[in-house]
Amino acid sequence: MHVRFRGLALLVLSASLGFGSVHAQPAIQPTVDITQVPPAAQPSAHFDADAATEAYMAMIPPAATARSNAYFEGGYWLILWDFLYSSAVCLLLLNLRWSARMRDMAERVSRFRWLQVGLYWVQYLLVSYLLGFPLEFYEGYVREHKYGLATQSFGPWMGDEGKALLVNMVMGGLAAILLFAIVRKLRKTWWIWGSIAAFALAVAVAIGPVFLQPIFNKTTRLNDPKITVPILRMAHANGIPANDVYQIDASRQTTRMSANVSGFGNTMRITMNDNLLRRGSLEEIQSVMGHEMGHYVLNHIPKFLFFLSVVILISFAYLYWGLEWALKALGARWEIRDVSDPAVLPLAALMAGILFFVLTPVMNTVTRMQEKEADMFGLNASRLPDGFAQAAIHLSEYRKMRPGRLEEWVFYDHPSGYDRIHSAMVWKGENLELFERTDSPPAAQ
Repeated sequence: MHVRFRGLALLVLSASLGFGSVHAQPAIQPTVDITQVPPAAQPSAHFDADAATEAYMAMIPPAATARSNAYFEGGYWLILWDFLYSSAVCLLLLNLRWSARMRDMAERVSRFRWLQVGLYWVQYLLVSYLLGFPLEFYEGYVREHKYGLATQSFGPWMGDEGKALLVNMVMGGLAAILLFAIVRKLRKTWWIWGSIAAFALAVAVAIGPVFLQPIFNKTTRLNDPKITVPILRMAHANGIPANDVYQIDASRQTTRMSANVSGFGNTMRITMNDNLLRRGSLEEIQSVMGHEMGHYVLNHIPKFLFFLSVVILISFAYLYWGLEWALKALGARWEIRDVSDPAVLPLAALMAGILFFVLTPVMNTVTRMQEKEADMFGLNASRLPDGFAQAAIHLSEYRKMRPGRLEEWVFYDHPSGYDRIHSAMVWKGENLELFERTDSPPAAQ
């Protein structure tokens, strides 16, 4: 019980400090109209993709560049701090034997093993959340307001945090019950069957946003023909079985612009957030949706799930051997009986955290390659390179535009803003005939 009171005290302290220190700074807007194609990016016989790219880059005020660079580079450090902080929480639960005490409490409440796992999960999730709340509060509330990217006050933000916690409690609890049941029944091959079950859960998560999104945001059908007609025409031309376009009220939480084509089969849905609708030009909206359609047409979700299945299998094999070694060395000290003991969960989380921290560049590179493919598909589908450049400028509010090569390889899960504008301008240079203005023939006399 004293663990929860300590975590609650940290929560209250962090919140009280945050109320007095959070001051939202609005995004620094371009000083020129980014919907107007700069002279160097106009189609001409002397069109140069490099010059056109620099002309678009020049639309971003230096102060905005410095601010977005600071935000994005700060995220590099947060990757490290998240890893260290979560590792410290796991070690705390193990070395002070709080994990074992939570297991004991679950066993006193019920004699059913599956229910013991569920009860342990609820305790583990709540204690971990409370201990990790100071960093969560800084990252998700203080920092986002500091850079003008968040729109919620503390109350609504905590409301969404509570919803996410409840969803995690239910879905994570079911996953934990399933995986620990596999470990108990299949002591020698649990890592194989566990990886299969984890992959099935990953597929469910891929479909999940269609069903989970209404918990956090209101989704409505978009009825503006000047927006929906070109999007649906582009969707049908590329074999996407959609007859409606939806919007979500993301502006209640953030200023970020986004869209997606999500789900499988009957769950497939084209969705954009209201920030994109409010701030983006028609060209920008269509180019963004062309990119998102690329993910669907190019089967990026199934391909990524296949890649993820390999990662999951490797992860479970690593856990199989690593947990056995660690429990032989320190299991008695932590009062963990064996790998089927729910109290082993912090150790599994610690080991998985180490693995995925090391795999950060690999995971980012795979995602970045898919995003690059979707960029090229979107350019070919929408044929609106200038709209694509506008979208990159808007994304520059929270993304560094010109990273170094090593920096991009390690930290970027999307192509850099410069790379995206340059790709759009190269595409434009190779398709200038689409943008040349032709004189109308003289009227017949």
